[in-house]
Amino acid sequence: MTDILSLWALPLIILTILTAAMFKKVPVYEAFTEGAKDGFDVAVRIIPYLVAIIVAISMFRASGCIEFLGQIFAPALTALNVPVDVLPVMIVRPLSGSAALGIFSEIAYAGPGSYATKLAAVMVGSSETTFYVLAVYFGSIGITKLRWALPVGLLADAIGMLAAIIVCATVLA
Repeated sequence: MTDILSLWALPLIILTILTAAMFKKVPVYEAFTEGAKDGFDVAVRIIPYLVAIIVAISMFRASGCIEFLGQIFAPALTALNVPVDVLPVMIVRPLSGSAALGIFSEIAYAGPGSYATKLAAVMVGSSETTFYVLAVYFGSIGITKLRWALPVGLLADAIGMLAAIIVCATVLA
């Protein structure tokens, strides 16, 4: 039943939108192209934020800071049963999803069944790209005062990482 539902969900949504637009006499093509034009304008506005994030992550990885932090935090990570290889995911995930997935793929290359791979996968799934969200979404609508968004987002990331550690330690151990 779910296979049939998932197969027909998108066509039914599109058909419903087009039918509603027809009854309300909305010029669908014109509305679509206007929305696409607005989307392009938003994309142009957020490019500086994306470039800043990409440059910062590249500099952070190339400088060797991640490896240095791995050496510093190795005793604490060992006590929490967290492989040092997973630390880069913990650091980069709040900055960029694609960078975190790149690091995750390096970890997974060692073996898809390893504890480090499973832990990193749960961490990627239980955290958010906080800085990316703040830069792109807040930047696209012109919000410059982040107030509590940054600390709450980072707290949520930390809780997600800690929950991943606890769940993986209890379920996979």
